[in-house]
Amino acid sequence: MLWLDRLVAGVLAPLAMWVLASGLDDLLLDLFGIRYWVAEKSRLGRQKPAPAELSPASERPAPREKKIALLIPAWREDAVIEHMLDHNIAAIQYSNYEIFVGVYPNDIRTLGRVAACEEKYPRVHHVVCPHDGPTSKADCLNWVYQGVLLHEESRGCRFEIILHHDAEDLIHPQSLEWINRYGEEYDMVQAPVLPLATPWWKFTHGTYCDEFAQSQLKDLHVRQKRGGFLPSCGVGTAYRRRALDRLAWNNGNVLFQPESLTEDYHIGLDLHRLGCKQILLDAERLAGDRNWMATREYFPLSFRRAVRQKARWVAGIALQSWQEIGWDAGDGQVYWLWRDRKGLFGNPLTILANLIFLYGLGGLIWARNTGQPWYLAQLVRETPWLKWLLLWNTGMIFVRLGSRAFYVWKVYGWKHALISPVRSVWGNVINFSANLRALGLLTGARLRHQQLHWLKTDHSYPSRGLLQDYKRRLGEVLVEMRLLAAPMVEEALRNLGPGERLGEHLVRQKSLGEAQVYAALARQQSLPFETLEARSLEEEALERLPRAAAREMQVVPVRITHGRYLWVAGPELPSDRLMERISQLTHLNPRFTLITPSNYQSLCEALDTVRARAAAAAHAG
Repeated sequence: MLWLDRLVAGVLAPLAMWVLASGLDDLLLDLFGIRYWVAEKSRLGRQKPAPAELSPASERPAPREKKIALLIPAWREDAVIEHMLDHNIAAIQYSNYEIFVGVYPNDIRTLGRVAACEEKYPRVHHVVCPHDGPTSKADCLNWVYQGVLLHEESRGCRFEIILHHDAEDLIHPQSLEWINRYGEEYDMVQAPVLPLATPWWKFTHGTYCDEFAQSQLKDLHVRQKRGGFLPSCGVGTAYRRRALDRLAWNNGNVLFQPESLTEDYHIGLDLHRLGCKQILLDAERLAGDRNWMATREYFPLSFRRAVRQKARWVAGIALQSWQEIGWDAGDGQVYWLWRDRKGLFGNPLTILANLIFLYGLGGLIWARNTGQPWYLAQLVRETPWLKWLLLWNTGMIFVRLGSRAFYVWKVYGWKHALISPVRSVWGNVINFSANLRALGLLTGARLRHQQLHWLKTDHSYPSRGLLQDYKRRLGEVLVEMRLLAAPMVEEALRNLGPGERLGEHLVRQKSLGEAQVYAALARQQSLPFETLEARSLEEEALERLPRAAAREMQVVPVRITHGRYLWVAGPELPSDRLMERISQLTHLNPRFTLITPSNYQSLCEALDTVRARAAAAAHAG
């Protein structure tokens, strides 16, 4: 295998030099990240206000609620869009906003789901693109924005902030509030984005957790503080209206570049070129005692889908931007363009470095076991500078992995932090494959003289059980509805009995009525709340769900709508398993309405009486 040793020796030195250059680049950001993190912790520890030029909006009096338009582009999102709107409308702690969902005329299922939400929520509006889809996410967003303009013209209003999200996003309850605060000073406000946690052994999704924890908690903050332009993260990005007006005037009334696969990256760069102020919110500092102040979502779980998504990022951020703007992004931005594009070279070379490392490890084991001389080892020993270069590179790799593990630990805990160095190898494989796919996509499109369409990722939304941690507390809803004052809620929480829930305690203490508590619970969970009478229950619905099963699940069939939706009512929050079982028993799509325990009991008694009379009449006949 001497020929292979000679081949490896030929690439070892230049590869080591690349690893050194890339490692020093990454080390520089790590050092800046440590500096800023220590400085921030010291400042918070001293409890002194920041300098005036860095004074955060959070330390100023709360401004008035500016009118916010939330834009959501949708193509084949019927599986998640209704769940997303239900949860976020119930969770968001902000009142002056409206939602505009962009759909295509040939996507009937998504359009139907959005139309159903329009019936439930006056703040939801659908905007139909004038052509069939898919086109691109940017094209859809542009048409949604036109829908906002038409809405303003017809209603005589004006939105001061434009915010966009995706159909799978879990929006932080206070996100719009912080965007409103920082929108007083900044033209573009980016809420951090963090993947939802999955079990540590789900390596593909875990690579997203590792990469986003590092980028959102360190890389983008360092970039921002060192004068780099802030690319939009694609979701949770808000723009002051006057900034968009300037951008539209400068770009021929086009906000998002329709031909771009990463319109978010481009609009961040375009706004920076116009001199607009940008900021990434601090996910940890603004969280308080709640979850991280960030947009959360699931990313692809499979290798194929991850490669498909990352290929779009590589094609748009690295290849298309290089082709369109070259290296001219304004003063001081060449370095950040290099950071964004170095993965084109770094991902393949990292794979090569990993292969050489494995080859070297195997060679050492072979040499020790056989006692035979190994050409590659002799070369390294006889070349001192190469030996020290390899040792230095190895040390920097450990520093790099340790830095990433630190930020992963902060967000996801020690198990994920421990496994993140192993997952980084899998991440390298994904990124390398994405590079190849991106090159193939752009080359194929150019040869066919075609435009690349929306390379959409299939989305999933968290189950109702997982969403509980991201909903507003019942006490907050009670205060918002002016049913109780905040001090009374705090006192009730202090006096809860073992295993007692807040609502049960308030009813037992006669601080609130049962119906008031359940109305607040329904608002918290984004569920309808009704008071039902036995005569309002439809016979067809009662016959569809077996009586014994309904009693076991503590629900009452209410009605069937549109021939496919079975409405059931119950006093306990529905689980995903409950709804799935109802669907299996009835072959209908279940819908749930919340009723009080006493209302449920009275309905059960009335149904028992009716059935007893029917049985007696049948027996007498």
